[in-house]
Amino acid sequence: MIAATGFEKRNVAVLGLGKSGMATVRALEAGGANVFAWDDAGEKRAEAAKAGFTLSDASGWDWKTFAALVLSPGIPLTHPEPHPAVLTAKAAGVEVIGDIELFQRAVTGTGAKVVAITGTNGKSTTTALIGHMVRRCGGDAQVGGNIGKAVLELEAPSASSVYVVEVSSYQIDLAPSLAPHIAVLLNITPDHIDRHGTVEHYADVKARIFARQTAADTAVIGIDERRSSDICTRESARRVEKVVPVSVGKALSRGVYALDGVLYDSTGTQTAKAGDLRTIKTLAGAHNWQNAAAAYAAGRALGYQRERIFAAFESFPGLAHRMEIVAEAEGVRFVNDSKATNADAASKALGTYDNIYWIAGGKAKEGGIESLEPWFPRIRRAYLIGDAAKSFGETLKGKVEAVQCGTLDRAVEAATRDARADASDLKVVLLSPACASFDQFANFEQRGDAFRAAVQERVATMGGAAA
Repeated sequence: MIAATGFEKRNVAVLGLGKSGMATVRALEAGGANVFAWDDAGEKRAEAAKAGFTLSDASGWDWKTFAALVLSPGIPLTHPEPHPAVLTAKAAGVEVIGDIELFQRAVTGTGAKVVAITGTNGKSTTTALIGHMVRRCGGDAQVGGNIGKAVLELEAPSASSVYVVEVSSYQIDLAPSLAPHIAVLLNITPDHIDRHGTVEHYADVKARIFARQTAADTAVIGIDERRSSDICTRESARRVEKVVPVSVGKALSRGVYALDGVLYDSTGTQTAKAGDLRTIKTLAGAHNWQNAAAAYAAGRALGYQRERIFAAFESFPGLAHRMEIVAEAEGVRFVNDSKATNADAASKALGTYDNIYWIAGGKAKEGGIESLEPWFPRIRRAYLIGDAAKSFGETLKGKVEAVQCGTLDRAVEAATRDARADASDLKVVLLSPACASFDQFANFEQRGDAFRAAVQERVATMGGAAA
């Protein structure tokens, strides 16, 4: 655990007692603070009390006594309107921060390196890939933040520590001192507008990951869409030698890029081929090539040799529920992409494979799957589940043959049977729902686990093996 220093014998309010909130309470107490903890949700309070936390009703807080309010990233800071506690804290002159801010203050001056990754899409895979790379290259990687462990649950800093931290826009908004040695911005597409008001403000918040970097720090920035490309231009004007543009599809005179799956390093005086990503199953598809290019740039900034970086990529196991290959048998590959909870996310998997037996549906997002029509020719048959099954069937009518399956188990059974009858060399049974899971499952993880279990049951009868 990382002790949150700077508040010894001072009162600190913590609002929000999810995973990161409870870790924050522990870290502050370890640093000697007097913690006043609360959550608006009764079930969260019950969980915290069961875990041994002492609760303090926020309605009775004396704000004049507090040194800080540490806010859960899930609680509105600015939009659609600030939480009442935020307004009260600011009126009392109390700083409002998050766990990433506490982390940054705790590790500053320790000699530890911080690699922070953000972006609308791909940040979890990129974070996991960088963490894997650091370990394979002999480093002491501590991976967490918005993925896996809460950041304050990571091991205490030492001069050899390399913190690889995924940060969301919500977390950046609450971390005014964030100053990573290597900051990675993958992309920006409209998202979380309810929490940021406009896409422009959302982009501005993302860009703050670079705001406190010095001339010695490195910025890795995807340039394949306009908003992040504009940020790259601004950062390059400020410190061109430490900005590394990343692209998939564009050859760059300076930066890291992938062309048709081949990775190139143009960060030095000459462009060098770094390796062929097409041979790595766990990094399939153009979106993963961008993730790999960004991770490669981070590895070079950490001083690793290109051969060691690419060797680490080749052993990357992938990330659960994100185009995760869970089994292969009889020429059928089973891919768990349960994290694809909207059409844009599902497009990445649909654009990666041919001969797809597509399992889709759940609780639909606005817009449905109309935007996926360019990928319909890749789909041999669709297997529709959940609340969205009927509406998705209407969208697919006359374009893709669709089967109303209702449940995930029935969809896996039907898709496996049809894929086995296909004479193609590689067939893909793909769970990429383009929907939230809440109609039938608690979350996308539970849905992905159910898919994996159903697949393993069928593969056991096919003479294949689970991945």
